[in-house]
Amino acid sequence: MNLCLQGEESFRHCCQALLKLSDQLRDGWSWESIQGSEEGYMRKTALRSVFINSRAPWNPESSYSDLESNTSCHIICDQLEQGAVADEVDGTNNDFDHEHDEDAVSGGSSHVLQYEYHILYSCSYMTPVLYFRASTLEGRSLSLDEVWSCVHPNFRLRLQHSPLTTITQQEHPLLGQPFFMLHPCKTEEFMRPVMQLQRQQHGKVNYILTWLSVVGPLVGLDISLKYTTLQTHQTDHEAAPHPSSPS
Repeated sequence: MNLCLQGEESFRHCCQALLKLSDQLRDGWSWESIQGSEEGYMRKTALRSVFINSRAPWNPESSYSDLESNTSCHIICDQLEQGAVADEVDGTNNDFDHEHDEDAVSGGSSHVLQYEYHILYSCSYMTPVLYFRASTLEGRSLSLDEVWSCVHPNFRLRLQHSPLTTITQQEHPLLGQPFFMLHPCKTEEFMRPVMQLQRQQHGKVNYILTWLSVVGPLVGLDISLKYTTLQTHQTDHEAAPHPSSPS
């Protein structure tokens, strides 16, 4: 049974719903249309303070080939049940502070970076894809090694045990410019529990929002839990019976 996001129309519907929530939360997402085309994508920019350890770049190739396919579903289900996806990148995390100190000893520097995130639809995989690029405030683009070194230590460890995704450098399919992307080859696998839940709840789960809450934090794109609260409130309001008009 195919549990992918069903078609570009469903993708646009989920994006429109997410954009409405973003507008209410003032979270900065927008829809960018391609001139002379019906295609488009969601876009957001954000500033991040990161510590880049240039002496010890993260190499995903050594661990990605050894990933076990069954682990991801358990991880995603646990995250969805606990509602803790976005909280895992809290800067107060002791493990992060400890590794940050180790990086400072081994060599590196702190930078404020500008990230630009794009959400596109992949016709090949029938799933959303997260493209992004990062640069210093002076305009220097980050290399792939530097991007990997910015991945939060908690997620680096997780990527060693779960085939959630991997970061590659590709040409943006709509802009023709170099971007990084989170490869969508495992999206259907780790989103399968979400699609099953969506069918049980008759489509009340926003696929894009849930997918983004899983893959976004891997590259510093945190999704506020207010999205879920606001979405639940709207769903409950729409489902509530309206009082009849007085005669």
